[in-house]
Amino acid sequence: MSDTPCGSRTVIEADEVAKKLPKWIKLNVGGKIFVTSLTTLTKEPGMLSRMFSQDGAMDPSDKDEQGAYLIDRSPKYFEPIVNYLRSGQLVYDTNINPQGILEEARFFGVESVIPQLEDAVRRLNITSDAPLTRRDVVKAIIQTCNLSELRFQGINLSGADLRRLDLRKVNFKYACLSRCNLSHANLTNCCLERCDLSHADMSYAQMISLKALCANMEGANLQECNFEDPTGSRSNLEGVNLKGACLEGSNMAGVNLRVANLKNANMKNCNLRAAILAGADLEKCNLSGSDLQEANLRGANFKDAQLELMLTPLHMSQAIR
Repeated sequence: MSDTPCGSRTVIEADEVAKKLPKWIKLNVGGKIFVTSLTTLTKEPGMLSRMFSQDGAMDPSDKDEQGAYLIDRSPKYFEPIVNYLRSGQLVYDTNINPQGILEEARFFGVESVIPQLEDAVRRLNITSDAPLTRRDVVKAIIQTCNLSELRFQGINLSGADLRRLDLRKVNFKYACLSRCNLSHANLTNCCLERCDLSHADMSYAQMISLKALCANMEGANLQECNFEDPTGSRSNLEGVNLKGACLEGSNMAGVNLRVANLKNANMKNCNLRAAILAGADLEKCNLSGSDLQEANLRGANFKDAQLELMLTPLHMSQAIR
């Protein structure tokens, strides 16, 4: 029998384990190599500490052909964790979702960093609904191929400054563009279907072949806009809400405004030749000086509308009520 005391044997075994582990550890995390010190990995209680601790509480994983310990986790989210163990500071790139880092911290049992990450995730969730800015839109335009459709469907762009941007063929369906500045913008062939454009500034914009069915443009400024397509294609604003909007001086020849709400709208000096206004509500609308030649006005409501200085007299065949 050995005369070595039991306590001494435990110390000897621990020393043997310590001798087996080098001061520097190489890790292969999801195919990416990390080199860090044994002190860093054992700094906090948790899975990494147990894997590389002297008491051998948990066997390290298998090694690859280069001798690096294999860990089947995401290197993108692991890197901020190992940097935190090195410095005690949580630092990560803005393009990395803190939710992913939080999951790694929980997996490896790095408890001290979890409150910071939970707070970061909460702040991210609060700001995730914040409206996009001009910079975001310009970046998306630059990065999108001309042959691909650029979509901002359902996106919050309220209050964004989009003046003078070339937004041709962009899909804004269901987007929130309330109080957005789109003055002098090119919106040719855009889809604004069911958009919220209330109180937006779209003055002097190009709106050729626009699709804006049932869009909300209440109180919007569309002064001096151009809707007329030389090829004869109509802009479709059927069912649009233009209540109280300003369209003064706009070229709206051939525009489809069927069943549109134009109550109290300012349409002075508008070119509405061959426009479709069937069933539209034009109550208290100011149409002074406008050109409604060949416009379809069947079933339109002209109650208390201002019709002074019309360029062409309204014809009975247009069926005004």
